[in-house]
Amino acid sequence: MDPAFLTIAELNRFYDRRELSPVEVTRSLLDRIAAYDGKLHSFIRVTPEVALAEAQAAERELAAGRRRGPLHGIPYALKDIVETAGIPTTGHSKLYCDYVPAADAHLVSLLKAGGAVLMGKLATWEFALGGPSWDLPWPPARNPWNPDYLPGGSSSGAGAAVAAGFVPGAVGTDTGGSIRGPAAVCGIAGLKPTYGRVSRRGVFPNTFTMDHCGPLTRSAQDIALFLQVIAGFDPEDPGSKTPRFPTTQRR
Repeated sequence: MDPAFLTIAELNRFYDRRELSPVEVTRSLLDRIAAYDGKLHSFIRVTPEVALAEAQAAERELAAGRRRGPLHGIPYALKDIVETAGIPTTGHSKLYCDYVPAADAHLVSLLKAGGAVLMGKLATWEFALGGPSWDLPWPPARNPWNPDYLPGGSSSGAGAAVAAGFVPGAVGTDTGGSIRGPAAVCGIAGLKPTYGRVSRRGVFPNTFTMDHCGPLTRSAQDIALFLQVIAGFDPEDPGSKTPRFPTTQRR
């Protein structure tokens, strides 16, 4: 079974029935990235060792009857302005090529706690500003439906990676349309959450009163599942608020 275009909700059902495992899904998606992303450039950095280690841990827990939440064992990727401890966070800029954060962004900590599987860091515009550039260390991401076109921005790699079947979900940021644009252009789902619902601590800032972090997925149901994990009050983000929204059944 090819998991490339399964939704998060569908993957959870296959995990429940033991018809797929996190390791099988992760290996399949890593192979797909290796085969096709050379033309799309959605990833700045793929993290196969991290992905397989997290998938193995998630698989052991699921086999033991422990489920951490709706993203347990689910592969995802991060726009490369979201800081990751021990993994370079470049902002798609030569200036930050060698920047390795000491700590995870708050939302990354929540994803780890929820058992999600990090596949890598995704292309954007330089520091998520302006537009695509061709004089940077990494080329702009391309639209999977037609590589002659762009996937929108600045969460360009996130839109391309989900639409191409590389990951079922990704984290982007939106200040003036940077989640909504790629979602629309790539034909997927994306949400700019209510201000303060998802912490921005550890995410390169753009405009404090307008920055939002949010998910890009293949369905509205998957958006809700993703948001259940990354939403929450963070006392170290001055704009953070306690979220109030109903939970969504995985099934």
